[in-house]
Amino acid sequence: MASPSLPIEDFISSLPKAELHLHLEGAIDRNTLWELAQRQNSALASQGPAAAEALFQTRDFPSFIEAFKTVCLHLAGAADYELVTYRVLKKLAGQNVRYAEITLAAGVMVWRQQDIAAMFAGVEAGARQAREEFGIRAQWILDGIRHFGPDNLWPVARAAVALRDRGVAGLGIGGDEAGGPAEWFAEVFKFARGEGLHVVAHAGETVGPESVWSALRVLRAERIGHGLTAVRDPELVDYLSEHQVPVEICLTSNLRTGGIRALGEHPIREYYGKGLQISLHTDDPALFGTDLHREYLLAHRTFGFTREQLRELAMNGFRAAFLSEQEKEIYLAEFHPDTIQ
Repeated sequence: MASPSLPIEDFISSLPKAELHLHLEGAIDRNTLWELAQRQNSALASQGPAAAEALFQTRDFPSFIEAFKTVCLHLAGAADYELVTYRVLKKLAGQNVRYAEITLAAGVMVWRQQDIAAMFAGVEAGARQAREEFGIRAQWILDGIRHFGPDNLWPVARAAVALRDRGVAGLGIGGDEAGGPAEWFAEVFKFARGEGLHVVAHAGETVGPESVWSALRVLRAERIGHGLTAVRDPELVDYLSEHQVPVEICLTSNLRTGGIRALGEHPIREYYGKGLQISLHTDDPALFGTDLHREYLLAHRTFGFTREQLRELAMNGFRAAFLSEQEKEIYLAEFHPDTIQ
């Protein structure tokens, strides 16, 4: 039994965690990016380490998109994906993350005319090695880019269907909400659902609550990524609570992309009080200078979440995962009161 006087940092470290909102590309640290840049003799390498360092100082959504794009451009082949997948999962395992659903920017692969299945083979290899060494399990969500339109998402959806038996659990949509309304993607999501894929959507990150409504009604998203602006619509908040739609909360991300001006403005406390099923995640931790341990610490120190409430947030991560009920129960059994206090 854990000691009641265990320091909060150690308590958070002891919590088993699920990471459900994490972009592989945004989790690549600066040392790995610099290694890739030098290996490829890219334009970034010629500009020097300071240019690489600047990418990790994003303060608004446009600068984040540019940084994310630069990182993606350094994933040239399957070997690169294998390297970064292994390192990202190793870092997650060090934070006691037992299970992760990681988003791959497959829409960027389409834009770059890369073969999704070939790149995914590298991801598989890196994930296999990480599971063998650290015990961490991963599944994958292939993500399209909203502002590239439905023509970008269709090949992503077809690839996701083809890779279902190799760990791809779902289809997602990210990018510029204003530049790619949900209605554009209704048919693609319908196809994905019909093929047995789970579907998720970034919504309410940079656009108002109408974007969340569209994700729910048009795309029939099973989880909402961010949902930051849902707080502006009490009816929507009540709907999310009543239907227990999982909402993936990314505190530091919303601050660093300019969704909120100060961390204390985040509606996480209100969402929790209203009974929403929320869980904590990192989004693009390397680009935003955070990790999952730090997000839990922020919830405690900035918003007053107690140990028991942090425990509940961690359990919600597993409850919202695209796993069978039996698999969820195995993870949730680790939260027995005699195990974690």
